[in-house]
Amino acid sequence: MTSPPDVLAGKHILLGVSGSIAAFKAVALASELTKIGALVDVLLTSSATRFVTPLSFSAITHRSVSGDVFSASEHPINHVALGQGADIYIVAPATADCIAGLAMGLGDDPVRLVALSTRAPLVLAPAMETAMYENPATQENLATLRRRGATIVEPEVGRLASGGSGQGRLAEPAEIINVARAVLDGRHDLEGRRIVVTAGGTREPIDPVRFIGNRSTGKMGFAVAEAARARGAVVVLIVGSVTETPPSNVEIHEVGSASELGQALRDALEDADAVIMAAAVADYRVDHVVDHKMKRTDDGLVLRLVPNPDIIAGIKGDHLVKVGFAAETHDLLANAQAKLLGKGLDLIVANDVASPGSGFGTDTNLVTLIDAQGQESLPMLPKRVVADRILDRVVELLARV
Repeated sequence: MTSPPDVLAGKHILLGVSGSIAAFKAVALASELTKIGALVDVLLTSSATRFVTPLSFSAITHRSVSGDVFSASEHPINHVALGQGADIYIVAPATADCIAGLAMGLGDDPVRLVALSTRAPLVLAPAMETAMYENPATQENLATLRRRGATIVEPEVGRLASGGSGQGRLAEPAEIINVARAVLDGRHDLEGRRIVVTAGGTREPIDPVRFIGNRSTGKMGFAVAEAARARGAVVVLIVGSVTETPPSNVEIHEVGSASELGQALRDALEDADAVIMAAAVADYRVDHVVDHKMKRTDDGLVLRLVPNPDIIAGIKGDHLVKVGFAAETHDLLANAQAKLLGKGLDLIVANDVASPGSGFGTDTNLVTLIDAQGQESLPMLPKRVVADRILDRVVELLARV
């Protein structure tokens, strides 16, 4: 069964690029949007062309790239036509100067001129030094643009072009794309909600160098965190052992063992609206952890395992929506139904990890959503799509509490 098309597929997307060292990421963003199937037209400020060339974009998008509106080859009417035909307008990177001009309604370059002429939703991804981003003038300009309906993709914290560190790094293309999806999909139904997500596996130590673990990579939990963030939620992500890179613009807490995950979860649940337990938490731990590296012997090794506390079953809260996962290899629905009732869950995601293309390390999942009203079996879908289907249910459950 084929997957549903991406919400950005076939959409006419304008990509405005202003003069920042982060402009190279705009090339990657244009590439990813084109791979999805979007029609991408690029607009460059004159300062942007000092960092990237129009050819870099046209070679990827196979579409027009607009530069200086005052050159002989350009005409303002062309930019008006571009703006009128767009489904969404993304400006990335958006420098402090670009943001100020947008807030004041200036039209002295292609990026700002099109912003004046288009009725498409505007998505801005700022990139600049921390002091510039935190400057009251920049913050007031961003607030003005928000009031007019613009969506801001907050810059990340990290190493900056100056060599310093702070908030100001351009968000990654995947984050910008997720926000664009949410804008076009019209879903901001988790705005103001605090969602706690767990992802990855746990490691139960045997000695300082050995542990008992599992095959979880974190992909499903990360997809849920990304989707919740795109729909407006404040996301707290508790991360165990993973092989993937966590999403940006979420609060991240790294843990090792099931005990550490449980403590981090209890701390994070204060004021939370929902918890989604996508992590693969170890059912057992070693009875006694040796404080030095054990030496190999020919006599073999016997470990005594004792049960870990059932973390999600111990979570209480009358107004907290609880979502669990059941990763099973047989008797999927019966085992999941038992967990739904035994752990006091509002929703459980039954995941057939034995099916090809589903389970740990894959980009797709084959799941059944089960709650008190019944069950819904989904076809094989990308994990990001599965994440949104789970969140659709969470939104419904939040409306009832």
